[in-house]
Amino acid sequence: MNPKVIITCAITGAGDTVDKHPAIPVTPEQIANSALEAASAGASIVHCHVRNPETGKGSRDVNLYREVVERIRAKNTEVVINLTAGMGGDVEIGKGEEPGSFGPETDLVGPVERLLHVEELRPEICTLDCGSLNFGDGDTIVVQTPNQLRTQAKLIRSYGVKPEMEIFDSGNLWFAKQMCSEELIDEPPMFQLCLGIPWGAPVNPQTMGYMVSQLPDNAVWAGFGIGRFQFPMVAQAMLLGGHVRVGLEDNLYLEKGVYASNGTLTEKAVTVIETLGSAVASPDDAREILSLKKR
Repeated sequence: MNPKVIITCAITGAGDTVDKHPAIPVTPEQIANSALEAASAGASIVHCHVRNPETGKGSRDVNLYREVVERIRAKNTEVVINLTAGMGGDVEIGKGEEPGSFGPETDLVGPVERLLHVEELRPEICTLDCGSLNFGDGDTIVVQTPNQLRTQAKLIRSYGVKPEMEIFDSGNLWFAKQMCSEELIDEPPMFQLCLGIPWGAPVNPQTMGYMVSQLPDNAVWAGFGIGRFQFPMVAQAMLLGGHVRVGLEDNLYLEKGVYASNGTLTEKAVTVIETLGSAVASPDDAREILSLKKR
């Protein structure tokens, strides 16, 4: 186990959860306030998506990201900000015999446009999803080709930002290690093991254990499971020597039938970590572990 465990709180995501929870953060003010709540509860990193305030759907609008960051920093200058760069790779395959007629959910842009908010706002961390995936049980795929990822890694480095390599299956991990071997990722490499997203890596102790066994020796890693597996995977990641992630992006309930907030999810993670005998990392601890430079 790590003596100090970093808690990342994933604040809202871009999934279709607005109608499934009475208080999903949607506006920049709601997202920032929820991030501040998580930080006060013990999260040293807040992982932020933004949503269109009118529709609740995920967005890439730089102005929305700017408002979220400014609102967080106006009240908390310590918490580490991690902005998603996962938006912009969605393809809705056309129906039937016209797969090339992409559907309305398609949002596919190049590496530069995908990282516009990272270039402008320079968070300490941004995500780098390390491969393509059948995302969910319909016709949507998420596309990140090897050469696109190499370009994104180079751009992220040029912005002075640390990539959090998000790993959704074993092939993603294989390619993330390839980018490390090509010296596209600065040390220590940061991995996030994402379990339970259909149809990526299944969420169970065996899968997490296998993925951990394949990580580079110098990796700093965290892991999470979605839905009801969020807290079993908090314990599993911690026991395997990793860090943890919780938040409404991945799980809507504190327990069966009880809606969560980012604050209550973070508080529960703190309880698990301390009960199992470790301490919760502060933002400055997280910066030291990850070799980050405070903004």
